[in-house]
Amino acid sequence: MLMLMVLPQLLTLLGCKTKTMYGNNPEAGKYYNINGIKMYVEEYGSGKPLLMIHGNGGDMSAFTENVPYFAKKYRVILADSRAQGKTVDASDSLSFEQMADDFAVLLDTLNVPKAYVLGWSDGGINALLMAMRHPDKVIKLASTGANIWPDSTALDPQGWKQSEKYYNENKNRVWKTPKAKNSWKIFMLDWNQPNIKLAELQQIKCPAFIIAGEHDVIVDKHTRLIQSNIPGSQLWIVPNSGHGTLIEHAKEFNKKVDEFFEK
Repeated sequence: MLMLMVLPQLLTLLGCKTKTMYGNNPEAGKYYNINGIKMYVEEYGSGKPLLMIHGNGGDMSAFTENVPYFAKKYRVILADSRAQGKTVDASDSLSFEQMADDFAVLLDTLNVPKAYVLGWSDGGINALLMAMRHPDKVIKLASTGANIWPDSTALDPQGWKQSEKYYNENKNRVWKTPKAKNSWKIFMLDWNQPNIKLAELQQIKCPAFIIAGEHDVIVDKHTRLIQSNIPGSQLWIVPNSGHGTLIEHAKEFNKKVDEFFEK
């Protein structure tokens, strides 16, 4: 989970300025009709397919530190999730299940029978749900900074209180512009969701690599609970890292995830 208000500040603090055109590359970018929306997608490299899914309020540029490494031997598929980045969604509501279904349809549309999946934050939640809802589509998954329910037992209590304050201050507000309505919709996604049961995690059959930072916004106990309920899964708590494991420790992150995929 990554609150809408957190991602821009996090990337700024980490000095993550876009080094390439990821997310804004006319030569690589295409729109695909996916479940009633036009999903923006870019692809890089060739080889085994690897779908990368970004966090809440972000876009595919979140993987700027990762694509160059993986594109050397993978067909990297980047997508702006529903209602985020260049993928517009005018509907009133949003769910993680809906988004996971989008990615499954995207793979079909790209003629990709199954793929490796790397998800960060909300993208990590989507990776887990893909493995539950579309097990035939996921070869292996790596999920960093994901939660499976939206309360202070899963999320940093201080950050959760800030979100609670924001919700209470704005829950009766009438949003007038499409941009404001969309921002609230994205916020509400993480305020109300996900709601994944431990028994559902136990149904995941593909190899899973569960990752979080030592100082993540996801409570350490919660990350370990997720990992312990996925049969045969592996755990990596990244030392000296916050929520942005794949940015803060990109070199080590890329290597370890690649090694997991290669096993």
